[in-house]
Amino acid sequence: MSAPIKETAKVPAPRAADRSPARPGGDRKEGVVLNVFSHGFLALWALLIVLPLLWLVLSAFKTDAQIGGSAFGWPQNWDLDVFARAWDKGIGDYFLNTVIVLVFSVPLTMLLGSMAAYVLARYRFWGNRFLYYFFVAGAMFPVFLALVPLFFMVKRLDMLNTYQGLILVYVAYSMPFTVFFMHAFFRTLPTAVFEAAVLDGASHTRTFFQVMLPMAKPGLVSVGIFNTLGQWNQFILPTVLMQPQSGDDPERYVLTQGLIQLQQQMGYASDLPVLFAGVTIAMIPMLVVYLSFQRQVQAGLTSATLK
Repeated sequence: MSAPIKETAKVPAPRAADRSPARPGGDRKEGVVLNVFSHGFLALWALLIVLPLLWLVLSAFKTDAQIGGSAFGWPQNWDLDVFARAWDKGIGDYFLNTVIVLVFSVPLTMLLGSMAAYVLARYRFWGNRFLYYFFVAGAMFPVFLALVPLFFMVKRLDMLNTYQGLILVYVAYSMPFTVFFMHAFFRTLPTAVFEAAVLDGASHTRTFFQVMLPMAKPGLVSVGIFNTLGQWNQFILPTVLMQPQSGDDPERYVLTQGLIQLQQQMGYASDLPVLFAGVTIAMIPMLVVYLSFQRQVQAGLTSATLK
């Protein structure tokens, strides 16, 4: 007679909640791989930006023979006289013209753009959204489509080859982006501060300039930097609007025009180090501005999200 078969108790499988957590080693390895990939990509991106700028600056200290012989060679003579030659050949005048235009166009853009964005963001009235989308649509309108009517409009106002004409056009073409950016920023500001200022008897103008505008300083700095970069590097608009209209009309070329003019004046007697020095002079102010305010730019771009 065979022995009875003993039934073994079945051990229930552990539930998902009872299972031990995964070891942190796998997550740590994934984090290391991700960091290596992201840092490697950022390093490659930095090289793609820094190397051309470095090559441009180094080429200003070379001679024509060195530039033609070895584009990536090291300069043999570190002579700063090339920058003085570039300045005397017209870069100084072009630089001054550009500064004159931006001194008026950027603050005027910031003032009008922030005022329009504040009204559209904080006040409710009939046609509010229409005006907002009207400004936003201007940012999607290519400047090339309006060059011909813009030229005749400025000519009818007798503002061709004038600082004020170029300033007004710069302000008009920078307004859509400024209104779009500042509108989103003003909407993030606390309403309680606005209501407290109104209850204290502050007028709408005083509330804007003394309460709301200082609170929007990070956004103003960010959009101001973007407008400065865009207007400093603008080429097509000054090329169309800043041409001498007669023999007695003086040249008021800005930097982007002046660099092309300098290249055309060289002809066959090329002086490439002077051209590279002129490009370096045009580039340095914007690098200084951006590097000086990069923290404020980042704070302005992220403050709306953090709030």
